[in-house]
Amino acid sequence: MRRYVNGDEQAFMTLFGRYTGRIYGYLLHCTGDRVQAEDLAQQTWLRLHHARSRFDAQGRFAPWIYTIAANLRRDHARGSSRASECLTGDGLTPELAAEPPSELVTERAEAVQRALYSLPAGFREVIVLHRWHELGFAEIAQILGTTEGAVKVRAHRGYLKLRELLQRAGLT
Repeated sequence: MRRYVNGDEQAFMTLFGRYTGRIYGYLLHCTGDRVQAEDLAQQTWLRLHHARSRFDAQGRFAPWIYTIAANLRRDHARGSSRASECLTGDGLTPELAAEPPSELVTERAEAVQRALYSLPAGFREVIVLHRWHELGFAEIAQILGTTEGAVKVRAHRGYLKLRELLQRAGLT
């Protein structure tokens, strides 16, 4: 990102190639609509471009771009009649959907998705960012505009509830 801020256009293409799928996947989890997720992902990159001069060169790029995407998602949810909850989507996660599904894998993935859908939105979003997008708790706190302690509590409670739901479904 520092190279892009300093005028290196190829650096933008590198960032785009590395993060566009991740941002789209996150937004797809949140909106449950592929077209909407694509639109929000494009808006994320546009907003990043316009805000590039405000990037903190000492900071990490991933939390910064996820914060932009999360803010766009929240703004969109406020302006639409759709629920703003994350993970109300269309089946498998993008990562799981890309795998060639066997019946067992598909059934298991769908059961995990159902369990995730039944969690409160705050727990789901933290779990998605932590587990699927491999972000740390401090980064998630920065993205969500809360404290690291609050994120850890949400993650702990969410994982416990998820484990309970998966046990009930016979998946653990």
